[in-house]
Amino acid sequence: MGSSKPMITIFILLFSLFVLVPNPSLANSRILALVKEKPLVLKYHKGALLKGNVTINLIWYGKFTPAQRLIIIDFIQSLNPKSKKITSPPSVASWWSTTEAYKGGASVISLGKQIFDEKYSVGKYLKDLQLESLASRATRVNSIVVILTATDVGVDDFCMNRCGMHGSTQLKKAGKFAYAWVGNSASQCPGQCAWPFQKPIVGPQITPLVAPNGDVGVDGMIINLATVLAGTVTNPFDGGYFQGPANAPLEAVSACTGIFGSGAFPGYPGKVLLDKKTGASYNAPGVNGRKYLLPAMWDPKTSKCKTLV
Repeated sequence: MGSSKPMITIFILLFSLFVLVPNPSLANSRILALVKEKPLVLKYHKGALLKGNVTINLIWYGKFTPAQRLIIIDFIQSLNPKSKKITSPPSVASWWSTTEAYKGGASVISLGKQIFDEKYSVGKYLKDLQLESLASRATRVNSIVVILTATDVGVDDFCMNRCGMHGSTQLKKAGKFAYAWVGNSASQCPGQCAWPFQKPIVGPQITPLVAPNGDVGVDGMIINLATVLAGTVTNPFDGGYFQGPANAPLEAVSACTGIFGSGAFPGYPGKVLLDKKTGASYNAPGVNGRKYLLPAMWDPKTSKCKTLV
């Protein structure tokens, strides 16, 4: 394995970017810019993007139930409207179609191979180098390796400053490849990484929304997975679309943290759809009758955070 590119942490902890409005005298200027809804521009840094046919290979690290795996698999398949018949907008596919507005055209997603590591081959606490090593097991050209960690797996800085990340590295034979990680926060920090399905540790204590697939941890993973996938295709090797420093950027979705529907403000996710039978909140139907809640994405055409509803 060659030298690594700096990994991009996706700061999707609610309290750090959206719910907790800091004292103006101490606040980070980027946070205030988001809260005040000033014009947001993600600059294109003229680097490579992941466009065309993009394969997502999954590494299931730790134990997931078959039902949990299906929620995530159906989400990935929902990104590609050609895989199965999907309802008209709003949908997961129409949410993903915003990435087409970034230079290079569409990123057509397909599900690749899956690796099941239920015996915790590198332990139950992972550091960034171990994530990179795991990802190298499933790399291929124009692909994203996604490591999904179970509820009993700790990851460096998980729940402290991040719920997921994406990065890239160089393999001698396979060349440069992109990868990502998302953790299941259900037993560790659902108030930070599974909001709005759980009350946040700090900030406004509104009633949590009902998770659309009945699993707070996995439905929270979907929000974070959507964030890192959009960030990966639009900024895979640190030279794509972002605002701020390259090692801690605001990207396609992380620039819109905490926004799920129209009228969103700190502590309130915005207006979303309601399933009358289950009481669950969602904004994006997917394949196999699935429903998901997806965050807003920055739209290059309008320079605004675009919501589905």
